[in-house]
Amino acid sequence: MSRFPYLRQDFAASIVVFLVAVPLCVGVAVASGVPAELGLVTGIVGGLITGLMRGSSLQVSGPAAGLTVLVFEAVSEFGVAALGVIVLIAGLLQLAMGFLRIGRWFRAISVAVVEGMLCGIGLVIIAGQIYAAAGLKAPETGIGKLVGLPGAFADALGSTEALTSLAIGAGTIAVIVLWKKLPKKVQAVPGALAAVMLATLASLAFSLPVATVEVEGLLGVIQPPGAEAFGELASPAIWGTIVAFALIASAESLFSAAAVDRLHDGPRTEYNKEMIAQGAGNTLCGLLGALPMTAVIVRSSANVQAGAKTKASRVLHGVWLLLFAAALPSALALIPLPALAGILVHAGWKLIPFRQVAELWRGHKGEALILIVTAVSIVAVNMFEGVLIGLALAVAKTAWEASHLKTEVIDKGAGPIQVYLSGNATFLRLPKILDSLEALPQDRPIEVDLSGLHHLDHACRTALETWAERHSAPDTNPVKVTSAAPDEGHDAMRVSS
Repeated sequence: MSRFPYLRQDFAASIVVFLVAVPLCVGVAVASGVPAELGLVTGIVGGLITGLMRGSSLQVSGPAAGLTVLVFEAVSEFGVAALGVIVLIAGLLQLAMGFLRIGRWFRAISVAVVEGMLCGIGLVIIAGQIYAAAGLKAPETGIGKLVGLPGAFADALGSTEALTSLAIGAGTIAVIVLWKKLPKKVQAVPGALAAVMLATLASLAFSLPVATVEVEGLLGVIQPPGAEAFGELASPAIWGTIVAFALIASAESLFSAAAVDRLHDGPRTEYNKEMIAQGAGNTLCGLLGALPMTAVIVRSSANVQAGAKTKASRVLHGVWLLLFAAALPSALALIPLPALAGILVHAGWKLIPFRQVAELWRGHKGEALILIVTAVSIVAVNMFEGVLIGLALAVAKTAWEASHLKTEVIDKGAGPIQVYLSGNATFLRLPKILDSLEALPQDRPIEVDLSGLHHLDHACRTALETWAERHSAPDTNPVKVTSAAPDEGHDAMRVSS
């Protein structure tokens, strides 16, 4: 026991994480349009392979609701057979980014973009899974899903089977929400698992006419990508999906790692090593034809809260998933699909950052706008392009703020006119600077004070020197320019008469 001083705590935590993971693995797989067992395969790889590797010691990886929309789009466009190739190449890209030490740079991505991404994904998941809960076919686009909801409810009201299915989905959500209000001893069983078990028992006891999970067996669903699947790489369209998988899975994993680090006092995340671990896991998932993985905050926080101390807990949870998938696959066939839809609706709701939007709007309206535009773009267009739009807005906002400049002109009527420049003088603000300076009278002495500038780029420095040399009339004093001591981005100016 001396080699494993925390085995008891890790063992107990692994059981909790396993019970949380089972319904989520199955639910994400079904919502992604692939066999339920593939979700378990990804969870097993996340536990046994990624779990053993260095990076974040208490973070748990597996199939994530955050990638459901992207996976469903990829499967619809390229087919299930091509999914393995997409995940495989995405995993190799993650490995390359990890070895090139790019992992830590993901921490520089605007939080507003990430929150907007999760919000957009949450909205699409909720809308799509409401159709699944009613046993109806969902429209393909995010906008179509939202716009079609009133019609879907109208159709459900006219069908006993659809109403029964909806009732199971709604009951699942209610159990998950209310479960947290029960005594702590009862909460030892995760709410999602309890909700699925109750829904399954209800459908069996009353012989309810609802669809259940289709089971093919663990070995039956594992299909390594063949030559035809690799042939899809000739299509430029698939590369956009691959890049989206790699970037979004990496960002979600590393942001989750930062959140998990705040939950415990143990070793901090090594971001580049965590990127390598995620890449290794996704590479293997791709070879098995399974779903992509990310680190998942729901499972990770459950792991920490259950008392886990080392990576042994997440490895053991992978062992339990493997035993379950191998020994009890027929149990999956009893689970009602609307119960899984209910779990995904609840997961989608938790992805929407209501509190963060309100806080950003109060203090940083620009960031709140980026969040909202990113979310709306994902719903209106698609995941990849929506995130690109959000990133472009974040870069534009940063460029605007980096070029913020204040020009103050003081003219007391007698003596020199004083001009104070403060902020960042970059080429983006050069037209404004020159407009202000060229409007000054040529028959008065002028003093330009640059000591308030944080940065003066080459274009602005050259333009200011040229203006100063040409501005003064022959019978007036030359323009006098004073600046701070030169540094890396702020050179002293010399102006001659």
